[in-house]
Amino acid sequence: MGRQYQTIGRELHAFIRQQKLFFVATATDSSRVNVSPKGMDSLRVLNPNRLIWLNVTGSGNETAAHVKANPRMTIMFCAFEGAPMILRLYGTATTVQPKDDDWPALVSHFTPLPGARQIFDMKVELVQTSCGMAVPFFEYQDERDQLNQWARAKGDAGINEYWQKKNKQSIDGLPTGIK
Repeated sequence: MGRQYQTIGRELHAFIRQQKLFFVATATDSSRVNVSPKGMDSLRVLNPNRLIWLNVTGSGNETAAHVKANPRMTIMFCAFEGAPMILRLYGTATTVQPKDDDWPALVSHFTPLPGARQIFDMKVELVQTSCGMAVPFFEYQDERDQLNQWARAKGDAGINEYWQKKNKQSIDGLPTGIK
């Protein structure tokens, strides 16, 4: 059934590349636990112990606030087609924002997405698989484009205004690092 690894091996890397959806979990010692679904071809494995994912503007910014206070992060993938499997990546992350020096090199790994607000750079410390036999089959149809359309319509100034109003604090009042 479940196995643990110190690195993301070739087979698991191939599994990650096939996934259309992943989940990110973070929390501080005293905050609510946040679990967010992510998609949009926004994750890259850079080496067996490092990955990055591009985070676009959303209704909240919990992950950034949590990582700022406590860098723990878990990323989970589920096989919704093919052989059953759940893959969890445990580690610590840092946040890179568009004005940071590391941004140009890291964002170059992605197709540009409107409203991109952070890249999370995760050091993977433990890789764990489990059976996933209770996860149902789902058929992938297509990507949703509503968020991209919304961000394009807002433009850079509108996105920045939205960040200032909606993304500077977590629901627990923690700062997110948005400048």
